[in-house]
Amino acid sequence: MQHWSTTLTNFFTGLGLPEAAALAIAFIIGATALAIFAPTLALGLIWITRKIVSRIQDRIGPNRVGPFGLLQTVADAAKLLSKEDISPTEADRVAYNLAPIISVFGVIMSTTVIAFAPGIIGADLHVGVLFLVALGSLGILSALMAGWSSNNKYALLAGFRVIAQLLSYEIPMVLAMLGPVLLVGSMRLQALSEFQSLEIAGFNIGLGWTAFVMPAVFLIYFISALAEGEQTPFDLLEAESELIAGFHIEYSGMKFAMFFLAQFLNSFFLGAIAVMLFLGGWQGPFVDQLPILGVVYFLGKSMLVYAVIQWIKGTYPRVRIDQMMAFAWKVLVPMVLGLILWQMMALKLPAPTWVQYAAILIGNLGAIAWIVVILNRHFLNEEVRTKRAFEPASLIGTMQPAPPSGD
Repeated sequence: MQHWSTTLTNFFTGLGLPEAAALAIAFIIGATALAIFAPTLALGLIWITRKIVSRIQDRIGPNRVGPFGLLQTVADAAKLLSKEDISPTEADRVAYNLAPIISVFGVIMSTTVIAFAPGIIGADLHVGVLFLVALGSLGILSALMAGWSSNNKYALLAGFRVIAQLLSYEIPMVLAMLGPVLLVGSMRLQALSEFQSLEIAGFNIGLGWTAFVMPAVFLIYFISALAEGEQTPFDLLEAESELIAGFHIEYSGMKFAMFFLAQFLNSFFLGAIAVMLFLGGWQGPFVDQLPILGVVYFLGKSMLVYAVIQWIKGTYPRVRIDQMMAFAWKVLVPMVLGLILWQMMALKLPAPTWVQYAAILIGNLGAIAWIVVILNRHFLNEEVRTKRAFEPASLIGTMQPAPPSGD
């Protein structure tokens, strides 16, 4: 299918415009569409989150403002726009004001390489996956800037926790993203989506998902994406019990809202990346005959992944910070390194492609079995330990059951 920019350029040149002017107008239209798409999507994502979590918690959710409560988020945005902008007296004004802008900028820029359908992509970069990895670092930078520049000890501690959590989980996430890249041999997100077709009797059903070949790698990416998106059970950046509200405690009004705008969009786009890398992207039945169906398939899969993320959000409690860090470094990182090494060896086997894929699948299934054994052993140990992360015996003594009342 012809790229959208070429189609628009040909349209405007057909109207008599010079080619340079037509190309410039096409790019302006595309950039404007992406800039409008992201904030509008965020309004819908917040409504979906409220509805899903409220149903899980046996509540109704927003249903008064507009049909089905659809305008509740719009009303909230209007309220935040009218709030007074308050800044700490001793704050570093440059870093303090740049932090929320950078957080949103990094997420919105990721839309430029999202493959929505055949030919519908902002820029089909040859290093598209690497571009997304680079943009992910902006979120870490903005959170650290916000915590350090706010001149608040709780915000500063939360900023340090950003480094500990996000950088730790970025390592297994990036390594998991290498799995489909090694399989396809390209970092182009359109090429990754095109690879996942599956033809039966000459008809493409679009179910050649890489997740079927490497389920453990997909699982590692999904868990790491939960931590990168600051979602439950890894939402310790906003642990109210010890850090009040986290690195953005000193922000108010629209600056405060920008951090949450970035968080909701980041969760969705991390799911969209999972769709492109592991779940077929825009592939689906009849997409070859009607390419615009790719947008429906892609957004439908992305929304389904987002709904699963919110389901987890309303179901599981937070883990402790020591548990979270231990899980990243002692479980996810070694396992994904082993899987990538196994995949590289499998792809070098002097055998047909289906044998190589079967070897990759066997390695992934073995990794899943191993992680189930590790987690089962961990939960058994947790049942016999106290609520303390450590027990200073010299201070609290030994814990003994209370004697019967008759003694």
